[in-house]
Amino acid sequence: MHITCLDDLITACAGLPEMPRVAVVNPVDGFVLRAAVESMQRNVAIPVFVGDLTTAKAKAKDIGLDIDGFQFYDEPDTGNALRFALRLYRQGEVGLMMKGLVPTADLLKAVLDKETGAPPQGVLSHVALFERPMTHQLMILTDAGVNIRPNLQRKVDIVKNAVTVMRAIGVSRPKIAFLAATEKVNYPAMPATLDADLLTKMAEHGEFGEVDAAGPMALDIAVSHEAAQIKGITNSVAGSADILVVPAIESGNVLYKSLNSFNKVPIAGIVAGSAVPLVVPSRGDSEATKLHSLALAACLTKPETLQAL
Repeated sequence: MHITCLDDLITACAGLPEMPRVAVVNPVDGFVLRAAVESMQRNVAIPVFVGDLTTAKAKAKDIGLDIDGFQFYDEPDTGNALRFALRLYRQGEVGLMMKGLVPTADLLKAVLDKETGAPPQGVLSHVALFERPMTHQLMILTDAGVNIRPNLQRKVDIVKNAVTVMRAIGVSRPKIAFLAATEKVNYPAMPATLDADLLTKMAEHGEFGEVDAAGPMALDIAVSHEAAQIKGITNSVAGSADILVVPAIESGNVLYKSLNSFNKVPIAGIVAGSAVPLVVPSRGDSEATKLHSLALAACLTKPETLQAL
């Protein structure tokens, strides 16, 4: 199935052989409880709550939710709750995880634990799938939430994660823009421009499979054919990027939150790179973003099924 908008993710979930089960760790906040319950109501995922049962039930009552019929493992200690949820994953009881009132750093540390975590498949990175304003083309922004100042090799892994997600939703040859403040290499003043140039050359030599890539490239060139034409840039990525790769977390986070805060752009965000898809919602994310994020993670538990729909 070719996913053309975020609501298609919810439709795709209905086509999966069975609803995946999501371990919701420490669900003591209303926004997490609402998202988890709605995911069940929309046939996206079945919540399995792991955390402080007493606090979660009190919060659910406060916001008018009934969670008595859901499976719940009472683990008041956050560390124990994380380890228990990961044990459920390793035993095949759940297919994905969602963060409740847990520091993201603690969640990622637990996932990466060699003895009690989930098998890593590379570097963990944040992948934000969003609908481009005006055209509603689906695009990816990475990394806006995990890797602070990635070096060149880590950027390679970040790109591979984004390409994997983009291919899972039906884009077989994604176009990648390596963002910077200029289209020219300016090293050492702007190290990101050199990384972008090297990543582009690596893409040309097949490092990321069948892709088109260009960089360094300013944001306006990546998303606007008019801006590209004015500046005389004619490569295949200019104006048509599917994946925006930012230099560091500051620029990524600012761009992510500007999409969300100024334009209310629909977004689905996950942490990729682990065997278990991770949903790490922020309190500032909209209800739609939380649901779409769960749907994206749910689809990624069975990417081969998604592609066959």
